[in-house]
Amino acid sequence: MKADPSHRLLAQGDELGHESRAAAGDHAALKLWLRLLACTTQVEAEISRRLRQRFGISLPRFDYLAQLHRRPDGLKMGDLSRCLMVTGGNVTGLTDELTREGLVQREPAPGDRRAWIVRLTDAGRSGFEAMASEHERWILELFAGLDAPELQQVYRQLGALRVHLMNLPGPDPDPEAQDKP
Repeated sequence: MKADPSHRLLAQGDELGHESRAAAGDHAALKLWLRLLACTTQVEAEISRRLRQRFGISLPRFDYLAQLHRRPDGLKMGDLSRCLMVTGGNVTGLTDELTREGLVQREPAPGDRRAWIVRLTDAGRSGFEAMASEHERWILELFAGLDAPELQQVYRQLGALRVHLMNLPGPDPDPEAQDKP
């Protein structure tokens, strides 16, 4: 990678964050990984701060409501857990809280006595829509440093990276099996 002027500016402002782990001789892929991590951390922290300040809600709660908003028919709690990439216990705890607050409702899944379907209530839907509208404005503001073609280019390149990562071989189910004769 050629000299990156942003690195100098970030270092002057003590804003390198994760990027401070990279050394001049490190591979470009490592530097990119650290920059992606730093950007993700910064954007997530700012969105979390704004959600708390404006709506008194955490980012995990916002994400939970967003998943349900995308699926008006609701989701089984296990599917919601997979979508959010958290444990079933986390989903149960959030569901209990949001049910008490009148934002979601839980009902037995037809044909599966062990499963529950969770849906937004009318209050949950309208509350989330107000938050989502501001959230979208915040994202536009945070990414305003890139013009439309740059945004599309980064989006396409990250898509290519995700496809590559999905096609990597899965982990060996028993790593210790390699050491056995």
